[in-house]
Amino acid sequence: MSAITSHILDVSRGRPAANVGVRLDVEVDGEWQQIGDGTTDDDGRVNELLPEHHDLVAGNYRIVFESGDYFAGQDIDSFYPRVEVNFRVGAAREHFHVPLLLSPHGYSTYRGS
Repeated sequence: MSAITSHILDVSRGRPAANVGVRLDVEVDGEWQQIGDGTTDDDGRVNELLPEHHDLVAGNYRIVFESGDYFAGQDIDSFYPRVEVNFRVGAAREHFHVPLLLSPHGYSTYRGS
């Protein structure tokens, strides 16, 4: 399992959000650079965001969730075309789990375990 993981719960349906595109970026010299991506599994999880060849270092990271595509695939109009969660990695030896609670018109996130 990579050092950065996530999962999505579709709270409007009360179940995991499967097949959501997810991208991981890192900030380098004030610019975002993509370092990983994936798609949530049937349990709404993406466990391999940080590629094996990329060392986790302290800095600013961003996970981008393609929420608009997810809801469009269900023929549901949503307010947010994507959700971007920015977070800071201080101690690179830790695991960072960033869950997303999602609905068509809102979202919430937190640092998980």
